[in-house]
Amino acid sequence: MIDLRNCDCMDLMAEFPDGYFDLAICDPPYGLNIAKNGRLHNNSKYDRGFKKNIDYGVVAWDELPPDKWYFQELKRVSKRQIIWGANFFWEHLQNTRCVIVWDKRGKDKNPNFSPFEFAWTNFDALPKIYEYGWLGFGYINSGEKKIHPTQKPVSLYRKLLTDFAKQGDKILDTHLGSASIALACHELNYELTASEIDPKIYALAVNRFEAQRSLSLFSHCV
Repeated sequence: MIDLRNCDCMDLMAEFPDGYFDLAICDPPYGLNIAKNGRLHNNSKYDRGFKKNIDYGVVAWDELPPDKWYFQELKRVSKRQIIWGANFFWEHLQNTRCVIVWDKRGKDKNPNFSPFEFAWTNFDALPKIYEYGWLGFGYINSGEKKIHPTQKPVSLYRKLLTDFAKQGDKILDTHLGSASIALACHELNYELTASEIDPKIYALAVNRFEAQRSLSLFSHCV
C-alpha cells in the first residue's frame, strides 16, 4: 500500500503509536532558503546551480530546518531512521557507526554543484557509499524534467531499501517531495506512508507517481 498525503508531517506522525514504522527514510528541508529558480531569499550571490529557466514554484518550504520536536516524533514512531542532510541537523542526532554518502559527481565537474550528499542512520552497520552520477540542473539523466529542486533518483531509494529494509517493513517518509521513494517502494513491494505539506508539490508528486506506475517505467526511473 502506498499512502501519500497532503498534510503536515507532524499531524501525520501524531496518528501513529510508538514504533509503528520499521524504517523512516526522510529528506527534510535543510533551511537553506531555496527560492524560485534556485536562489536564496536574501538575494545572496550564492547559486545552488539549478537550471535558471525552470520554475519549480518554490516559495517557502525550505525557510527553516525541522526543530527538535520533529526529530523526537520521528524517532518515536519509527524504529530505524535514514535522514538526508544530517550535516544540518547534528544537534538533534546522536553518534552513529553507519553513515551514507551519495557520490553524485559522475562526469559533471561544475564547481557550483555539490559532489555528494550525506545521510545519518541509527543502524549498527558499516558506512556505505552509493555512486550515481546526477545532472541535477533542472533535468534528470533520462531527460525528464525535474518536478522538485532537490529531487533524488529512484535508483538511490531502491538501493536504500535493498540494503536497509526487509520485506514486510512499513516505511515512512515525512517529506515526499518528488515521490521518488514512492516509486521505489511500489516497485519493491514495500508499504509506504508519506506526507507532503505543499499542495502544488504534492499534486506534481502524485501525478508523477501515478503516471510512471501505470506506464510501468520503473526500469527507466532515475
